[in-house]
Amino acid sequence: MGLSIVVPVYRGAATVGALVQALSALRPVGGLEIVLVNDGSPDNSAEVCRALARNATVPLTYIEHARNFGEHNAVMSGLRQARGAYVITMDDDLQNPPEEVVRLYDHARLGGWDVVYTRYAKKEHEGWRNLGSRFANGVADLLLDKPKGLYLSSFRCMSALAVREVAKYSGPYPYVDGLLMQVTQRLDSIEVKHLPRAEGRSNYTLKRLVLLWLNLATNFSVLPLRMAILAGAAMGVLGLIAAAVVVFEGLSGETPSGWASMMTVTLLVAGVQFLILGVLGEYVGRAFLSANGKPQGVVREVVTARPDAAEAAPMRAAS
Repeated sequence: MGLSIVVPVYRGAATVGALVQALSALRPVGGLEIVLVNDGSPDNSAEVCRALARNATVPLTYIEHARNFGEHNAVMSGLRQARGAYVITMDDDLQNPPEEVVRLYDHARLGGWDVVYTRYAKKEHEGWRNLGSRFANGVADLLLDKPKGLYLSSFRCMSALAVREVAKYSGPYPYVDGLLMQVTQRLDSIEVKHLPRAEGRSNYTLKRLVLLWLNLATNFSVLPLRMAILAGAAMGVLGLIAAAVVVFEGLSGETPSGWASMMTVTLLVAGVQFLILGVLGEYVGRAFLSANGKPQGVVREVVTARPDAAEAAPMRAAS
């Protein structure tokens, strides 16, 4: 198989059918397969995806999660089922034009890249979402070993080598881009179109973006811990300076500063201490949940349609 296309589905009942139809019409070198991962969607995405599997004209695999685990967890389940020499991940909302898929695939295949990201001349997201994406990419520049300025998007193409190594990760808090940065530095990007959302609104809320940032910050870097050390050292230096000022005032006969300055310093120091404890607690909590075996994803069902094989009827496998 030349190309696998992994699509996490969440509240995508209105758009995933049009996406699969458009992808099925593509003719990339080596052929393609489509992998749909229903991440516990509360709408009727499951019924829509099963119907797509029954009527598939290209190889199609439908994976159903037992509950919602998150986009990156769904992508990980899809990567483990993908058989292609290259794998493209994309959203189900039709904001990434299907016709860009072959161009992205050919760029990665002909250039020998392990990962090719897409970037947009203009993003058709809401303003707060664009701001959050810029913030997350700025943080990624600091925390991840990636080329500075490389835009990390969910519309990406990966080689089988990169997919195989990423799929080995079994922790409950995957961040696909962080895993890719640990695997390879053969990275590139191309500019593609970004369309307005066809139906509904983004499934990403502020809470989901914060949780995604925490995955990035605490799973793939110790920089927050080092920043906590620096914050503690800085507060220690400020404390020494304040102590010297008080001693100087006492020796010079002046009355040392009173309650207001003491409370200000106390609150500042306490705030930094609680911030450091919060960072440590996040690391310890995630390590505890990982050690307790919190699942990355629970697959309820896998439906495989192989219309190009001798057995045209879909094969079902419980998982």
